[in-house]
Amino acid sequence: MANPKAALIMGSDSDFDKVKGCITKLKEFDIDCEVNVISAHRTPAKAMEYAAAAEDNGIEVIICAAGMAAHLAGVVAANTTLPVIGIPIESTFNGMDAMLATVQMPPGIPVATVGLNNGTNAAILAAEMLALKYDYLRPVLKNARKAMADGVAKKDAAVREKAAAL
Repeated sequence: MANPKAALIMGSDSDFDKVKGCITKLKEFDIDCEVNVISAHRTPAKAMEYAAAAEDNGIEVIICAAGMAAHLAGVVAANTTLPVIGIPIESTFNGMDAMLATVQMPPGIPVATVGLNNGTNAAILAAEMLALKYDYLRPVLKNARKAMADGVAKKDAAVREKAAAL
């Protein structure tokens, strides 16, 4: 079976530095990732066309990163039945505009939304969705959670040691 395939669409190339963690995490999970810059406002026809053809092109989940008005995830979700995950990107108004535009979708057009600039969580959520079909992802995700817990335990021990030395 081929690797699962996700799409990451950003509204502007200026979002790239904020979504690198998403790309890295998807690759870590052996999820193929197609990356594009498509604007909901400057290239709306391309956004709709891309979303409508995504399933036929082997895409199984779409992640959209956008700042400001952040309509990209909504436009994409309106043109596909694939799961869409929105990453609001902080650019103006402390990112509140992007966050609200991404999370406040009308009934019938859902967009799963992660925190501001949180491409890593978007990739993990995409992997959790894909794990319903790709069994290899379940232990990978469980191991990632265990590694996080182990990291916290190490930090806890280090802080306790510092506190005891005071």
